[in-house]
Amino acid sequence: MIPEPAPAGPAVPGLRSAGSAATGATREGSATEAPRPAPAEAGASSSATASEAPAPVEAAPVIPVLNIANALTTLRVLLVPVFAVFVVLGEMEHAGWQIAATVAFAVASITDYVDGWIARRRNLVTSFGKVADPIADKALIGTALVLLSGYGVVPWWVTTLILVREIGITAMRFLVLRHGVIPASPGGKLKTMLQSIGIGWLLLPLPGGLHDLGLWVIYAAMVVTVVTGVDYVVRAIRLSRT
Repeated sequence: MIPEPAPAGPAVPGLRSAGSAATGATREGSATEAPRPAPAEAGASSSATASEAPAPVEAAPVIPVLNIANALTTLRVLLVPVFAVFVVLGEMEHAGWQIAATVAFAVASITDYVDGWIARRRNLVTSFGKVADPIADKALIGTALVLLSGYGVVPWWVTTLILVREIGITAMRFLVLRHGVIPASPGGKLKTMLQSIGIGWLLLPLPGGLHDLGLWVIYAAMVVTVVTGVDYVVRAIRLSRT
């Protein structure tokens, strides 16, 4: 006789529920596991980093030395000996040569204003222009004053005072150039204008009364020359202390 299987014992309370809970916990852990970043996200991060990189700095444009402003400055230098030859040939007594000298001086003086205007307007300021422009100005004014004094038109003491100031201030501006540039003042521009008008007036073959007006303009230019010279010295001292 085959024995009957023993009936299953009573279920232990909490055993099944504990197992089910453990299995559920394992599944929940698998479900809440953080997903790995997709390759597309990594690529987006690299693109964002690349876009945050600073843009390359563009190089400053190179200004050619051969430009219209420097050409006018060079023309002014070349006109100085031409002007001097006209004065010497005329000896301040022949009207034709005096008019020719006046025209040469006027053209050279006009280039002094035009070349600076063009250089600033078209951004053509160069180191050559900064050096050559004041040298050309002093050469033109100095030559004219020396010739006028040599022919007895302008007193030598006036010419000497103006030339000492012009040469001294020009040298001083070059000495303090490492500290900065001393810009031209309104008084300096007035000084140059008075000098040019006075010299041009005295070069013309005018009668005595009108001719003397040019000498008074030169006297006024001399006063402004001395005053602006003192101003340049003060500004140069302040600049050298910075």
